[in-house]
Amino acid sequence: MSEDKNSFEHYYSEEPQSVLRVRDVELKLKNGHVYKFKSPSGVYSFGKVDKATEILINHCENISGKVLDIGCGYGVIGITLKKENPSIELFMSDVNKRAVEFAKINAKDNNIQADIRQGNLYEPWEGYLFDHIISNPPIVAGKEVWMKLIEGAFQHLKDGGTLQLVAYHNKGGERIKNYMKEIFGNAEDVWKEGGIRIYISKKING
Repeated sequence: MSEDKNSFEHYYSEEPQSVLRVRDVELKLKNGHVYKFKSPSGVYSFGKVDKATEILINHCENISGKVLDIGCGYGVIGITLKKENPSIELFMSDVNKRAVEFAKINAKDNNIQADIRQGNLYEPWEGYLFDHIISNPPIVAGKEVWMKLIEGAFQHLKDGGTLQLVAYHNKGGERIKNYMKEIFGNAEDVWKEGGIRIYISKKING
């Protein structure tokens, strides 16, 4: 992730202070499908779809049932997975109010149904259990954030459910994988590309 820590913490804030600018972005999947999104300033990955997000969408595993895209930004991961897997029930949330606003706009523009809420990590999802939780986690926002994301995932997954995260292995990803293993008792790399890894943990006998 190329953003420095201060700019990322800005994206992670509840109320972005930057003047709103909007760019149209396009995502082309490995299967040739193309999706379009409105990308607002003050939200992570303004004006582009970052490589780690693209890799997670193309290579996440066995998405089905109730799926939570946590830290959804303007909605690229969840919306695209819903279009590619219409039978899933999609939930998305972000701490950033502008991100949530544009996730709702992009969901409507892409003709999908999703439960999209604003709040920090799992605050909007008290009492919910999911089959899969997916994220391009905010590593640069600090370890307290991504550790709580992993801990909360264990509490909000059904038995047999998975947490699927994407990260640069040498820029915090290895620590994330190790902590996933600590919390879940298992973690594995399921895709490697250009220094980027997808890590999966399964909730077993939780």
